[in-house]
Amino acid sequence: MLKAPAARSQTDPVTALPKPDPDEVEVEIDPMLLERVLDLCGNGTRPAVVLAESHDDRIIRAAGVLSEAGLRPVLIGDRNDVLRRGERLGVAGVDEWRVDDPAELAAGAPGARIRRSTASKHRHLTEKWLTDPIFLAAAAVAEGAADAAVAGADRPTADVIRAGLAIVGLAADSTVLSSSFLMKLTDGRYLGFGDCAVIPVPDDEQLAAIAIATARTFAAITGASPSVAMLSFSTAGSAQHTDIDRVRLAIQRIRSTCPELDVDGELQFDAAIVESVAKAKAPDSAVAGHANVLVFPNLAAGNIGYKIAERLAGAHAFGPLLQGLAAPINDLSRGASVSDIVNVGLITCLQALTPAAATQPPG
Repeated sequence: MLKAPAARSQTDPVTALPKPDPDEVEVEIDPMLLERVLDLCGNGTRPAVVLAESHDDRIIRAAGVLSEAGLRPVLIGDRNDVLRRGERLGVAGVDEWRVDDPAELAAGAPGARIRRSTASKHRHLTEKWLTDPIFLAAAAVAEGAADAAVAGADRPTADVIRAGLAIVGLAADSTVLSSSFLMKLTDGRYLGFGDCAVIPVPDDEQLAAIAIATARTFAAITGASPSVAMLSFSTAGSAQHTDIDRVRLAIQRIRSTCPELDVDGELQFDAAIVESVAKAKAPDSAVAGHANVLVFPNLAAGNIGYKIAERLAGAHAFGPLLQGLAAPINDLSRGASVSDIVNVGLITCLQALTPAAATQPPG
């Protein structure tokens, strides 16, 4: 099993793992994610994570790193092809991986799951989904053949969302599918941003669900207690608008359904994260000035916000991470690097290893 490096500065943003190929850049794995996985795997639990697109060399390389970290990568495809390409890429231990044949999955319990899922509304898509690695990956997780799945390396986000909703479905306590990003700032802090990828204009009920889900995701990944700021262009009643009313109604819903959650708003961004501003604008708030989960009022604000943090402030964005499904399934950008795939794989496994944080009110 891969061990966390002994000599590492606490401020290092990433830990470099040995590169599997002389032409490949070093794979950068986030040290917090690695250490969390190693700690949680200390009891012998080794999550099986499906990497759906085994035809992609990035997936083969990422599987090698995840395997070295002590996880169990599961690939969908032709085993001989995976072995040949792993050898060509210089990835060690490929012969020890589980490689599921798509036809066997389709003939087994995952295939039966897909057939049940298409019986009422999507019957015309049955044969297509039975040969689609993303839908087979979702079905494998839904049937307990794996603990989690990562997909989307060469597919749009909509395909991953469709597979998650159609095959896995929403968790029993979830009413909506949303997303968040784990943001790592240059000073080493982690923040949760939601929703930045799924719901364009959430109503107050959806906004409350996004906040609770983002808090749970943040707690599952980092192990830290979430402190949630509901963002707006007003702080503690400094302005009046129907958009602000929606945020206030969402806060009321959160406090009613999840009273354990540390949440406040409406707060402007600076009041949420800057202590001196919080003292001036919201002196009575228990969240203002030190929020670690930021909930944006709509998708435009969230999407623009995370990209500003990433491009201008140098933050590292992990995601989008899907929230609300009955099992951990996450999306990859089609431009994802091997490092991106590894880190999202670790995050997805952390969600599988911490089901209490994913399904119970955070506190």
